[in-house]
Amino acid sequence: MATAELALVVPAVVLVLALCLSGLGLAIDQVRCVDAAWVAARAASRGEPVEEVAAHASQGAPDGSRVSVTRRGQDVQVTVTAPYRRLRLPGLPAARATASAPVEPVVDG
Repeated sequence: MATAELALVVPAVVLVLALCLSGLGLAIDQVRCVDAAWVAARAASRGEPVEEVAAHASQGAPDGSRVSVTRRGQDVQVTVTAPYRRLRLPGLPAARATASAPVEPVVDG
């Protein structure tokens, strides 16, 4: 009897563990995307070139992330999208974060 119960419990425990680890990995990637987007948005609001803004974002973002910078009126918006990780369970989304900041005025001096 004990082996039959063990045969049913082990796959369930492995599934729960896989789900927990996948969720934790997604949460870590999400936090990294949010931080990278805010750093890049602050850099873009200061008027730094797009290449430098993308470099700021890629320093904190997960490996292989895509960065897009757009300017909308007096605001600049940065979106960081992490790639989907193969180790995650199917159906979990990729991490993505967007941050915007007002463009700082330029002072001549």
